[in-house]
Amino acid sequence: MVWRQMGEAVLFSLGIGFLVVYLLESQGLAAPFESWSTIITFGLTAIGVLIAAGAAFGLYRSYPIRSRVELMRDAMLMLEKGNPVPPLPNMGKDEIGRLAEQLSRLSRKWEEQVATLQRLSSNNTELAAKVRMSAVIEERQRLARELHDAVSQQLFAISMTATAVGRTLEQDFERARRQVELIEEMAAVAQSEMRALLLHLRPVHLDGKRLAQAIPELVKEMQAKVPMHISLDMDEDLQLNKGMENHLFRMVQEALSNTLRHAKATRMDIALHRRGDTVRLAIRDNGVGFDVQEKKHTSYGLVSMEERANELGGSFNVASAPGKGTRIEIRVPIMAEERGWNDGGVQSDPGTAGR
Repeated sequence: MVWRQMGEAVLFSLGIGFLVVYLLESQGLAAPFESWSTIITFGLTAIGVLIAAGAAFGLYRSYPIRSRVELMRDAMLMLEKGNPVPPLPNMGKDEIGRLAEQLSRLSRKWEEQVATLQRLSSNNTELAAKVRMSAVIEERQRLARELHDAVSQQLFAISMTATAVGRTLEQDFERARRQVELIEEMAAVAQSEMRALLLHLRPVHLDGKRLAQAIPELVKEMQAKVPMHISLDMDEDLQLNKGMENHLFRMVQEALSNTLRHAKATRMDIALHRRGDTVRLAIRDNGVGFDVQEKKHTSYGLVSMEERANELGGSFNVASAPGKGTRIEIRVPIMAEERGWNDGGVQSDPGTAGR
């Protein structure tokens, strides 16, 4: 842009200079030159002066324009990355100024839409809590049926077989040995069924806990069950609205599940931090990796994480390759209506904030 402005200014100044010389010559106002050398010297000097003056004028005019365009470009890049845009300064009434005003209006509408999405997310979380309460009885009935149909029947079969062992032990030792082996098999099946039922009983929501408390507990639980090193680096005082915290917690859960089931990794790193007006969640493992283009649209876990990020008005990026591990980065903007209590470290319940 600077070179174009300078070039246009130089051409304009040269044109004005030639026009002035032509008018002076045509009106007989220019004194005749004594020799050709004088003409050449004067012409070269005039051209040099005109070029220097035009370049200086073009440089002077280009820098204010360039600075305004750079501000607009930075604002558009922030919008593209899902970050809130600070208010743009007054850029005048020309075309660039009008574009800046339109960009500011677009940024405000974007923030309003993201704020609406996050409010809806919080409302959905509260409604989900009420639905869970109404589903407790149904879940208890289902677990009771499964305990009766699976574990209770296995225990009854073990009891009957153990009774038979007592009767056949002295008469047919080989048959008794086979019955003991059958008891061991049925006990293993019953144990597997109990583990599956306990896994269903494990809470999958925050259940009233803060995100800074729930994620470390989740990581600690996983470390106790799987032979994989999991490191966690997160802000201890991170406080967000209920909807955002629930989505972030579920995305960490989904990432852990995907890594445990598919990655064959020995190490997993989780980082969750607030950076200005943005929350950044980064997850990385050293597993087998995958082809992103092939799996991104077929993996339910990745699709679910991306949908949650989009619901919060954020961005979702995944980088992986076969044998190179996987890295997931999620950025979620914090809207203006939440920054006041969030910066102060005291959260107001979204459900009571308007009372």
